[in-house]
Amino acid sequence: MPAPSALCPDCREPVLWTITEAGRRHAVDPTPTEDGNTAAYRDGVGTLRSRRPSEELPLLPYERLYMPHVATCSVRSGAEPPDATRCLGVIRLDERRGRRDRTGR
Repeated sequence: MPAPSALCPDCREPVLWTITEAGRRHAVDPTPTEDGNTAAYRDGVGTLRSRRPSEELPLLPYERLYMPHVATCSVRSGAEPPDATRCLGVIRLDERRGRRDRTGR
C-alpha cells in the first residue's frame, strides 16, 4: 500500500487518510494488520477508499485490513496530550492568576 499521506493532528504519528463510502475522511494506521476492521483499496483514479467489511460483503482480494487510527492514537487513548497552547503563544490565565484571599488583600 502507499506511504503515509500525513500526520495525525493530535499525536503527530503517520497516518493514511482514506475516503469512506459516505464521503468522509477517515484516518487509518499506515501498516496493514490482521486485527484491523477497515478495508482499504485504491479506486480507479488513485483515491484511497475505505469501508467496513461485513458478512454480506467480506474482504475482497484487492483490499487490505487496516486499524483505524483513532483506536491506536496515543492522545485519544489517555496519554498526556501535547500542550498546543504553548505553540500558539497563548497564556493560560488560570496558571498565571494568584489566589486572592476573601478579605481583599
